Amino acid sequence: MSPDEPAARADAADAEEQRDQNAQARAELAPVAPAPAAPPAFVPKPPLIRLLYAIASITAAVMQGLGTSLISVNLTQIAGPLEATQTEASWLMAAYLFPNVSLGIFLFKVRTQYGIRNFCEIAIIPYVLISLAHLWVSDLGTGLALRFFAGAAAAPISSVAFLYMLEIFPPEKKLNIGLCMALIGLALSTPIAGLVSPSLLDINDLRSLYLLELGLALVIFGFIYALPLTSPPRAKVIVPLDFVSYGLLAISMGCMAIVFTMGRLYWWLEADWLGWLLVIAIMSGCLMTVIELNRKSNLIDIRWITSREIVHFAGVLLVFRMLLTEQSTGAINFFRQLGLFNEQLTGFYWILLVASVASGLFCAMVMKPGREWAIHLVALVLIGAGCFMDSHATVLTRPEQMYISQAMIAFGSGLFLPPAMAVGFAAALKKGLPYIMSFLAIFMFTQKVGAFIGSALFGTFVTWREQYHSAILTSRLLPTDPLVAVRMQQYIASYSKATNDTAQRALQGTTLFAKQVQQQAYVLAYNDAFYATFLVAVGAIAILLINVSWSNRHRFIERLAFGSKAAQSEQLSTQH
Repeated sequence: MSPDEPAARADAADAEEQRDQNAQARAELAPVAPAPAAPPAFVPKPPLIRLLYAIASITAAVMQGLGTSLISVNLTQIAGPLEATQTEASWLMAAYLFPNVSLGIFLFKVRTQYGIRNFCEIAIIPYVLISLAHLWVSDLGTGLALRFFAGAAAAPISSVAFLYMLEIFPPEKKLNIGLCMALIGLALSTPIAGLVSPSLLDINDLRSLYLLELGLALVIFGFIYALPLTSPPRAKVIVPLDFVSYGLLAISMGCMAIVFTMGRLYWWLEADWLGWLLVIAIMSGCLMTVIELNRKSNLIDIRWITSREIVHFAGVLLVFRMLLTEQSTGAINFFRQLGLFNEQLTGFYWILLVASVASGLFCAMVMKPGREWAIHLVALVLIGAGCFMDSHATVLTRPEQMYISQAMIAFGSGLFLPPAMAVGFAAALKKGLPYIMSFLAIFMFTQKVGAFIGSALFGTFVTWREQYHSAILTSRLLPTDPLVAVRMQQYIASYSKATNDTAQRALQGTTLFAKQVQQQAYVLAYNDAFYATFLVAVGAIAILLINVSWSNRHRFIERLAFGSKAAQSEQLSTQH
């Protein structure tokens, strides 16, 4: 060792100590960063004020859902005033959904940066103005443009519905009672649209539907300015690259919404533009993913979304949403195929409404941490049993014969979503804002895009099975069969008072007979679809039970081991 080495080491140690002292002094002199502001304390409101907040929440939720429900349940009546076919009128839903499916994700950041109260007060104004502009719609082109802007303006309204319901509950009850009550309103739009549409259309045709939307928008406008929301601390969270990422996400989800909304109507392999839209959706989604994977402040955390737990969570929500198409798409379209309209479905819609409200209230009473799997099991059993009951329908089935089964499905749907959403939102809330954004992306994809996928799959399956059953029925109905000949003569004779032309009567009677055969084929196809939905529910129940058993295997093993030890000790005691 060199004699200078100990001296050099001592000098280095003195220099290191001097640097530490200087750094400590600079830290003491530096200004202290302000601590993050705590959220405002919960202040209980008087009972009457709480009731008004709840009414505002339910009104906002119903108004937001009516944007698509009023069109879907009145498609036949809407197409006429717009001088369009039913397929062309369906573009009204696609135009509405294109911006609506994704805008809520970005609006969460807007709400965080500019405050909840400012967000709500500004967000309702475009909706009121666009609802007012709908009163001058007289053709399909203008209607499509306004429905696009209406979809964008309605995106923040679902957040308003949640915020007003959660406002009246203390923090410990927001994710159970508050969440269940908020989700009740979102389930009421379809039955309410079916109940009020016949009388509104009788009064002033399509303009009455738009007047209903405008009236609800003005009611919410008054509620928002009269009942302020408590704003948590603001934070600057929007960065320029968020606009790029959101733009790509909006294109991706919007194109998928159009594909799954219109694909069954134009048929999947017949329209080239469906394929190009799907390519654009995939490409924009991939570009957004590449950008988000290379960012520090993510709009959506792709790595968290693709983790095993979140993929499982998204799969559960997606399967559940697709199961519910049996009611929203299957049962209602089944009755329309039988020639029934909203006027004949009034009791059916009342059953759906009452069952949805009852399920939300029941879920609020029983939902506690640890009970999620049991609530999901009950919900799947109810949905599966209801689908199995519906799979035995005939051409003579009427809404009264499906009251019990559809009430079971509606009740099960109200039980499933609140526990799943509470678990996912609580997990995201612990990790921070980026994870809340990612959770909202998953939730919107599974609930909105999942609804389109489920409806498209259900409708495609029904079309395929109808063709199958029509071919079989037609091949077995031979003109030489005496029963077929008698039935044909009966249909031909029914037109004897309408025309004296024998050839025309024969043509009309044959056409009527062919329609009857097609109607029978559709009933068989819907039965197949109901039964397939039942099988999916059974599969979901089996997977749920397997997952719960595997997750609690250690507890089961410990109980078995404890039981065997107790049996051995009891056996030894009896021997002695």
